[in-house]
Amino acid sequence: MFDGDYDYLIKFLALGDSGVGKTSFLYQYTDGKFNTKFITTVGIDFREKRVVYRSNGPDGIAGRGQRVHMQLWDTAGQLQIHAYCENPDIVMCGNKCDLEDQRVVKEEDAKEFAEKYGIPYFETSAAEGINVHKAVETLLDLIMKRMERCVDKSWIPQGVLRSNGHSSTEQLTEDKEKNKCGC
Repeated sequence: MFDGDYDYLIKFLALGDSGVGKTSFLYQYTDGKFNTKFITTVGIDFREKRVVYRSNGPDGIAGRGQRVHMQLWDTAGQLQIHAYCENPDIVMCGNKCDLEDQRVVKEEDAKEFAEKYGIPYFETSAAEGINVHKAVETLLDLIMKRMERCVDKSWIPQGVLRSNGHSSTEQLTEDKEKNKCGC
C-alpha cells in the first residue's frame, strides 16, 4: 500500500479468555484467512497491518487520509495493565457467532453489558469473517477521534514542525506532559 512511512503507529490489544478466538480473529483481519488448527497463544504475539484512515468531517466529506500502521497484539488472555490510559477505547466482540449451538453468552446479555458500559458490541465470526473488519474499523475510528479531540496543533511552538507537518517526538512528549493529554 505504501512504503515504510506512516502517520500513526497504533497498538491494539486483543483481550479475552483462552479459546475465545483472539488469534483467529486477528488472522482473519490481517490476512483474511481462518486456520482450523487451534494453537494456544503462550505469552504474547502480534500481527501488523497498514491502512489509510479517512475521518468524516462535519459536512460528511472524508478528510485527508492518515496512514496508520497497526500492531494487533494477541495476548494469552490478560494485559489490561498495559493499556495506554485509565480509560482506553474498547470494542467488545462476541466471537464465534457462527456456532450458535455452542453459544455461552446470550446476545441480549452481551448487548446489555456493552450498553451499560457505553462500548460498541459486535457479534463476530473469525471463521466466516463476519463483522471482523467492522469491529476493528470501529475501534480505529474511536482512537482516531480521541486523538483529534486531544491534539490541538495551536499549542505546538513555531519551528517545531518539520516539512512533513509532524512534530518531533521529544517536543511532543514535553508538550503532552505540560497539557496532560490522555492520547
